[in-house]
Amino acid sequence: MLTPWALNKLQHLTLDYMKISCDGKECHGFVAVHRINFALGLFHVILGILLLGVKSSKDGRAGIQNGFWAIKIAAWLGLVVLTFLIPEGFFITWGNYFALFGAILFLLLGLILLVDLAHTWAEYCLDKIENHDSRAWRGLLIGSTLGMYLGSVALTIVMYIFFAHGGCSMNQAAITVNLILLLIVSFISVHPKIQEYNPQAGLAQSAMVAIYCTYLTMSAVSMEPDDKHCNPLIRARGTRTASIVIGAMLTMLTIAYTTTRAATQGVALGSKGPSSYARINVDEVEHGLITQQPNTRREMRADALRAAVESGSLPASALDESDDDDSDDGRGTRDDERSTTQYNYSLFHFIFLLATTWVATLLTMNVDTEKSGDFVPVGRTYWASWVKIVSAWVCYLIYTWSLVAPVVLPDRFGY
Repeated sequence: MLTPWALNKLQHLTLDYMKISCDGKECHGFVAVHRINFALGLFHVILGILLLGVKSSKDGRAGIQNGFWAIKIAAWLGLVVLTFLIPEGFFITWGNYFALFGAILFLLLGLILLVDLAHTWAEYCLDKIENHDSRAWRGLLIGSTLGMYLGSVALTIVMYIFFAHGGCSMNQAAITVNLILLLIVSFISVHPKIQEYNPQAGLAQSAMVAIYCTYLTMSAVSMEPDDKHCNPLIRARGTRTASIVIGAMLTMLTIAYTTTRAATQGVALGSKGPSSYARINVDEVEHGLITQQPNTRREMRADALRAAVESGSLPASALDESDDDDSDDGRGTRDDERSTTQYNYSLFHFIFLLATTWVATLLTMNVDTEKSGDFVPVGRTYWASWVKIVSAWVCYLIYTWSLVAPVVLPDRFGY
């Protein structure tokens, strides 16, 4: 929507009979991008509000999340049409302030999830090694750690060779600072004081953070404009279009991963996981004593489950699982959200709202559409490059805090 390419294709589908215009103006550019993303964001806001408080599939509203696709698609298309009736001034304000704020929140969320993933991966491997004495997991942990560090070093060398020539002070500073921070967090992770309060901390987590932040720095210097002749990828023949397509694909894959992981893994955001069952309150739920012989096997199984729950041998969720078996439709399908949803539905849509603001900001911030032709290179601006560079620094900071926090606030952590 930044260029007339998409609109021209739509007009060709009508055999050029229909000319698409917005109040006599072209329907592409900064405002058009924000109209489309605003409609999608508003769609997720409406769904998030409708699904507030849904805890299980027993709630009648739960079906909205996983069904009614035709209605939802039609509703979204309707919102897209309505946004073209809103004056441009609204979207200029929205894009310059509100969408920018949402984009920053989305970036911070992605960095927090990356640090959480690093800790989760290392702790999972250590658990396998300690409980099963697995050589395979030990080799995987050591090999992956070494591989990620070697990858970080290799990317750093490549950046120094191709993107840090004389006069490229921005690239030289970004690459050097990233290398220094990489060494600092690696040293902190194995410091005796850190190990005393968190024995599971180590180089495995640091390696994952290092390779990700080095990738961010590499992406920043390889996607910056070439006005200072610091980006040979733009000048190289045959790589311009390829770099645009690959950059766009990597950007969208990163957004998709961050969005789905954040939306479905609420544990990292402080929400309860799907297995957070509360113990049954015997005073609130009467199970009664067995006073007669059960008539069927199903009744016998239900009575045995109730007795086990009352004695504390099974969690209260076992009764819901029994209900699941009773509610099978005979086709082998089973509802796994009758006791609790697998993720927070409203949080899911809030994360997608933030994702729409990030996409819109990335596509429109400091982009010169006059020189872009039919395709706009996603993220090829100094603004986008600095966002990636600073994001890498913030990621190092978040990870460092995750290491230092148990030392500073020992009462908050149970290591």
